[in-house]
Amino acid sequence: MPLNEGPRQPGERRLSVNPFYGPANPLGDMAEAPPTHRLPDQPLAPATAHQLVRDELMLDGNARLNLATFVTTWMEPEAGVLMAECRDKNMIDKDEYPRTAELERRCVAMLADLWHAPDPAAAVGCSTTGSSEACMLAGMALKRRWARLNADRYPGARPNLVMGVNVQVCWEKFCNFWEVEARLVPMEGERFHLDPQAAAELCDENTIGVVGILGSTFDGSYEPVAELCAALDAVQERTGLDIPVHVDGASGAMVAPFLDEDLVWDFRLPRVASINTSGHKYGLVYPGVGWALWRDADALPEELVFRVNYLGGDMPTFALNFSRPGAQVVAQYYTFLRLGRDGYRAVQQAARDVATGLAGRIEALGDFRLLTRGDQLPVFAFTTAQDVTAYDVFDVSRRLRESGWLVPAYTFPPHREDLSVLRVVCRNGFSADLAELLAQDLERLLPELRRQPRPFTLDKGTATGFHH
Repeated sequence: MPLNEGPRQPGERRLSVNPFYGPANPLGDMAEAPPTHRLPDQPLAPATAHQLVRDELMLDGNARLNLATFVTTWMEPEAGVLMAECRDKNMIDKDEYPRTAELERRCVAMLADLWHAPDPAAAVGCSTTGSSEACMLAGMALKRRWARLNADRYPGARPNLVMGVNVQVCWEKFCNFWEVEARLVPMEGERFHLDPQAAAELCDENTIGVVGILGSTFDGSYEPVAELCAALDAVQERTGLDIPVHVDGASGAMVAPFLDEDLVWDFRLPRVASINTSGHKYGLVYPGVGWALWRDADALPEELVFRVNYLGGDMPTFALNFSRPGAQVVAQYYTFLRLGRDGYRAVQQAARDVATGLAGRIEALGDFRLLTRGDQLPVFAFTTAQDVTAYDVFDVSRRLRESGWLVPAYTFPPHREDLSVLRVVCRNGFSADLAELLAQDLERLLPELRRQPRPFTLDKGTATGFHH
C-alpha cells in the first residue's frame, strides 16, 4: 500500500458541516467542525459522519470508467449481499467458521482442476489478499526449495530469480524483501515481454526459478510459457540444473482456460511448480482476493507451513497476512457456482470481443498504431502513429480524463524507454456501448489535438500513473 504523510502545513483545515446534515437540532453538530487530521473531540451523528465522508468521495473517479485497473468494478447485487453478510467473519479462524474454510478448500480444488494439476486432490493452495501476496508466497517457496537443495553453499551463495523486465512491481518487492537478485530480461524491438532463450541464458546454479507472465500488464500479451519450459529443459539436459517455473497468471490464468484451451501453459508442463491468480481481476470478484497453488506438496516446503493453535484448533496456515474478512472468498465461490465454465467463457469472450472491436476502431482513426489487439488478455496498448507530432499519448490521456475516462499513459521500461503508450483494460461491465462512447469521445478530441503546436506534457513521468 502507498505510504502516506501527515499534513505538511501547521494550519489544519476543518470540515464544513451543512446544517441539513445534522439531527433535528442541527446547531449541536455545527458547534465544532471536525478536524481532518486528528480525532475530533466529540462524536458526530451517524448520518452526519456518513454524509461528510460521502462528500469527500464524490471527487474520486468513476470506477466503471477506469480503464487503467484490472480490478473488478462490478458484481451482481446478490454477491454484494453475500459479502456484506460475511464481512465480519475472520478468514483465518477456520475453527469458528468451518464452512467458510470449506468454501476456500473447494475454490482451491476447482482451480487445481481448471489448471490441470496432475492430481487435483494432491495440489496444495490457499487464498490470499491478492496476486501480490500470492507471488510473495510462491517466491518464498522457490527460494526455500533452492536453499534446501543447496544447503552446502547457502547462505554464502546469493540466490537469483529470472524474469522479464515487464513483471509487476510485486516481484521487484519480493527480490528486495527476501534478498534475491533480480535478473531481468530486457525488452527488445517489438518484443515487449520475456524471451525464453534469453531467460535461459541468465540461469545458473543460484537460480531459484523463472517467472513467466500469462498476461503482461504492459500490453496484455501472454508470455510463451511452454517455450520457456522447453528452454529450461535444454538447460537441464546440458548442465543438470533443474530450474522450476512459476506462472504469474494474475489475469491470464482466469482467461486462457476458457478462451485458449489449446494453449499449454499450466500444470500440464511438468516444470511449472506453482501458479497464482487474482480472484479480484478476471476472477470477477471485488478486491481483494488472490490464489496461490502448487503442483503438489513437494513444491511447497513443509517448513513454510505454520501450524497454529488458534482458538482451540490446530490450523495450518501459509500467508503473509493473518486476520482478514471471509467475504471475498465467499464471493469467489459464489462466482464459480454462478457462472461455471460456460458462464466464465461467455463473460471473458464478451470482454475480448469488446477489446478487439475497440482496438480496431481506434486503429481505423489513423492517428494511432496498435502494439497489441486485445486477442489474448482483453487488454490492448497503442501509441501515436509516426507522423503524429502535434500531440502525444499523455495529451490524449489528459484530454480523455476531462470526459471521465481514466486511460493510463506511460513509458516502457529499459531498452524501450523511447516508447510511450496508452493502455485500455476491458473488464466485465465495460460493455460494447461504453466502448462506443469512448471511441466517440476520442474521435471528437482529435481535431483539437491535431491543431496543437506541439505536445503539451512537460513532465511525462508524472503525467499519469501506471496501475496494476
